[in-house]
Amino acid sequence: MAAGIRDALAMGKDAAQGKRDGRGAAGNNSVETSTLKLPSFLVVGPPRTGTSWVHEVLADHANLPDPTKETRFFDLHFDRGLRWYLDHFPTAHNGCPRGEVAPTYFRSAHARDRIAQTIPGVKLVFIFRHPVQRLVSLYRLKRAYGRLSWTLEEALERDPELVESSLYATNLREWQNKFPPEQLSINLFEDLSSNPQAFIDRLADFLEIPRFQLEQSQLEQVYSTAKMTEPRNFFATRIATAVADWCKARKLDHVVAGVKNSHFIRLFLGGGAPFPDIPLEALKNVRTQMLREIEELEAILGRDLSHWKTPPSLP
Repeated sequence: MAAGIRDALAMGKDAAQGKRDGRGAAGNNSVETSTLKLPSFLVVGPPRTGTSWVHEVLADHANLPDPTKETRFFDLHFDRGLRWYLDHFPTAHNGCPRGEVAPTYFRSAHARDRIAQTIPGVKLVFIFRHPVQRLVSLYRLKRAYGRLSWTLEEALERDPELVESSLYATNLREWQNKFPPEQLSINLFEDLSSNPQAFIDRLADFLEIPRFQLEQSQLEQVYSTAKMTEPRNFFATRIATAVADWCKARKLDHVVAGVKNSHFIRLFLGGGAPFPDIPLEALKNVRTQMLREIEELEAILGRDLSHWKTPPSLP
């Protein structure tokens, strides 16, 4: 496990990710962007930092992709072209800004480059969470969707996203190198969870949309994998997830949304055993490997993150 983390820390992280993301064909995106209504903001994550909650509460105040939340355009589907991307955005809220909540963009070198070239004036929102807690949450989510069935230690060796999306300072610097500070909103998950209304007020001001009052249900709910479980059958869930990805790439998001909102979803998600306990020693090892990143983020933000330097309590 430690070797996998050291490798990610040592080998240029984002450069390695760039090779895995694939090289999108720029030809399909040569259309004059000034004639297109491109997003004015992107919430770029990383994953498991309250981004689903942000998407939900912004849905009535901005034009977001629908019915899917994440298009994966700038990291996976850039070769499909800007028209493909913009087809995901409804026009239900005339006069509202267009944006996307896309946490997988955070660690992607290709996403950074493509966003900088395509929408250089875009506003970018980051949310950082205790890196060990967030990593475990992402690990559990991947197990719930059948994307992996390994122990945490095995997953850290075999799934680069777990570690690379936790390299907050390293990735943030790369974004800062491409975008001016006035286009970046850098936040902590603790601020969101402790005072959601104050958090969303600051976000609304940054995005230049009128402030709005959160509903009581939204004040109480920031998503967690605590209620999720292992799938009944890893193989069936893995196949269903792969089919959903295939549909989304072909703009069949309504099919995926239909299944997700039906009773059929119970065949693929949940119904299995509770997530296995994470050994305390594994959490300590991950925390130790992340200390340098935490300290570097402290220096960037000018905030005390000492509470991130101890293993978190997990649900």
